[in-house]
Amino acid sequence: MSAGDQKSFGDKPEDRVRVAEIWPEVARAECLARGAALKWASGVFCRPEHLERLSQYRKRESQRTTSIHTRLKSMVQSYLEGVGWGLEQLREARVELKEVSHTLKKAGLESNGNTDVVKSLERLREVSVNHSQLLSAVSNLPRLYSVRSMVLETERLVESRRLLEAHARLMDLERWQDDIFWQLHGATGNGLSTEDQELVEKYFSGVGQLVDALGKELWAVVSSSLALARQNPTPFVSAVRIVEREETLDKALLEERGGNRGNTRPLPPGRPRCWRACFFRVLEEAVSARFRSVSYLHTRGPGLAGHLSALQHGIMADLTTVRHLLEHCVPSHYQLTGAYLKASHRCLHAHLAQVSSWDLESGEIFAVLNWVLHIFTSPDMMGQPELVDVMEKEELGPLISPEGLEQLQNKYVQSVRKSVSEWMHKALQVELQDWQRDQEPDTDHEGFYHTSLPTIITQMLEENARVALMIGESLRDQIIQMGLYEMENLLNRFREALVEFGKEHRRDPSNSKNKFYLHYLLASISNCIILKQSTESLRQQQSSRSVSQFSRTPPNPLAALDRAVRRACRLVMDQLLLDLQPLLPGLLTRPWLVQGDPVPKLCHVLERHLELYSRVRPPCRQRLQEEAQWLMVVEYVRALMQKRLVCRGADERKQLTQQMIQDEQQFREMFHGLDGEGSVPEVNPLALLPILADFIRLKDPGMLILEVTGLAAKYPDIGEEHVSVLMDIRGDVSRDIRGSVLDLLEQSAPPLPAGYRPIFTDILVRPSSMAFCLPTAKCA
Repeated sequence: MSAGDQKSFGDKPEDRVRVAEIWPEVARAECLARGAALKWASGVFCRPEHLERLSQYRKRESQRTTSIHTRLKSMVQSYLEGVGWGLEQLREARVELKEVSHTLKKAGLESNGNTDVVKSLERLREVSVNHSQLLSAVSNLPRLYSVRSMVLETERLVESRRLLEAHARLMDLERWQDDIFWQLHGATGNGLSTEDQELVEKYFSGVGQLVDALGKELWAVVSSSLALARQNPTPFVSAVRIVEREETLDKALLEERGGNRGNTRPLPPGRPRCWRACFFRVLEEAVSARFRSVSYLHTRGPGLAGHLSALQHGIMADLTTVRHLLEHCVPSHYQLTGAYLKASHRCLHAHLAQVSSWDLESGEIFAVLNWVLHIFTSPDMMGQPELVDVMEKEELGPLISPEGLEQLQNKYVQSVRKSVSEWMHKALQVELQDWQRDQEPDTDHEGFYHTSLPTIITQMLEENARVALMIGESLRDQIIQMGLYEMENLLNRFREALVEFGKEHRRDPSNSKNKFYLHYLLASISNCIILKQSTESLRQQQSSRSVSQFSRTPPNPLAALDRAVRRACRLVMDQLLLDLQPLLPGLLTRPWLVQGDPVPKLCHVLERHLELYSRVRPPCRQRLQEEAQWLMVVEYVRALMQKRLVCRGADERKQLTQQMIQDEQQFREMFHGLDGEGSVPEVNPLALLPILADFIRLKDPGMLILEVTGLAAKYPDIGEEHVSVLMDIRGDVSRDIRGSVLDLLEQSAPPLPAGYRPIFTDILVRPSSMAFCLPTAKCA
């Protein structure tokens, strides 16, 4: 850069030091500028041949510097001109303020000089005010003199219920009072004094009393309109006209004096009266009084339904009066029907809330729910098309809130549950008494045993569900759910009663009270089947969405039924075993082998039991027959395993097996109807007897290995001790064959298949009474 440029930037050392001391930022900026310039120059003049254009760059930078200096000078010059203009304005303002201050001082001096003149006008002002007051008094003297008489006349009109005339006189009196107040207010110019206001109010005190008296008569007419409208609606029409006059006057005065139009005239005393709002308030109180007029003497108990019926007729009668008479006596914007519905709805809501808080019985709760949910909304009441539109327009809520309805329904369910529990307990007590009767149980038209228990329980639950459905499906589902819980509890108690019944019979089987013990056990099984059908019917009535809605642990009466049936069947089988027990010791003995006794007697006992089992409803009848068949086979095999008979030779083995097959044929003939009546079991227990007979009858003991393999395949629960007893009964099996058979049985013991019912598991074999045991591998 040129020397001129350096001078123009103040590049003297002392100048730079001074500037750096005053403005450190300037020094920093200068350093940055020099560094940027050096960087630019080193990039542009990196080669010697580039120096030929040095003069061009110098000239261009000089022109740029000159342009910047020119712009800076012009900007500073414009700032200086603006500052000069501002100073000139300040000087001119100062001069003007001095002139204004001088003028204000002069005006203050002149005002202080006029104080005496103002005081001389005070007397004139007082005289003017007194004159205006006297003028107002003179002009109102005729009215003032007639106020007393007019008040008395208006009182007589009110007492005789000439309401329109009385209201016209009252409006005149109020207008006079308002005019006098305003004249006094305007005459003073400073508002009405307290003394004057009290004087006027005292003089017109009868007007306020007239307003109260007229209002009292109006509200008496309005409150009795529902009762007297059919006789003479004229007083009600007059009352409505007066209310509308007052409402119009209130509105006009508020618009004239209560707005923001600069009108300082106050509202007359007692305005606004808002008599239209009072009209609807009195109407609501009249509706409430009509509700209270319905007799509450017999509200509790059976009288609650009659009370609700009286409410229904009263409401509809009043509603007819409002719609067909009073509605035509009021302006259309009153919407009197809607107002009556709103008032009656509010009263009903409060009254039903009070009734719901009582300790109600189930019948009373049903009456309330039915009235609220069905009767109130039926075409006989609010379900009429004209009323539906009005109710929708008024946006009336429910008579009882959803929470209140839910609480009421829960109270109903609990009340019914208490009653159902008591009836079930009584029915069970009657059932226990029936078990002690000295006669057979009753039979139905199909010949099955039964008692009154299932009929009572079924009818009670069905009736409660039917009644609850009259309220709604939700309540029906809750009642059914409750009934299933109580059914489960009843069946658990029923099962316990069966257990006690069995214990009592076992303590004294010959007791005459237990003569028909088996018959009532079978009747109990039939009762359980009937209750199962009733339970399934109730479950089918429930809505699918509400099955698991009411409880996390739903009732399971079917499981309780199954437990009760199993216990009853077990007791029946115990009784069968008890009747067979005296005959069982004679099985598979020497006398049995010779004479065949006691199988015919056993068959006779079985036939007698099977005949009784036919009095049980399916499928338990087939179940009992199957259980009897299993019991007979198990006891027969148990007698065989007791080794009461050991064959001495081939002839005895043949005779033994023939007798076993003959017994099996007798048993089969006795159970011949089993296959056709029920489901056939996977393993027929009677088929075991011929197989055991074949095992004993086999001539070659060496073939026992194959025979025991087939026996174990068909009856995998057979044990070594059972096979050992069978070989003992044969009497011809050597020790080697016995060991081989038992070893094979031990090695090839198959697992029990699914659904297999074991036979040999419950048959215990007495241990061998050998005096000593040889040290064989088997014994070891």
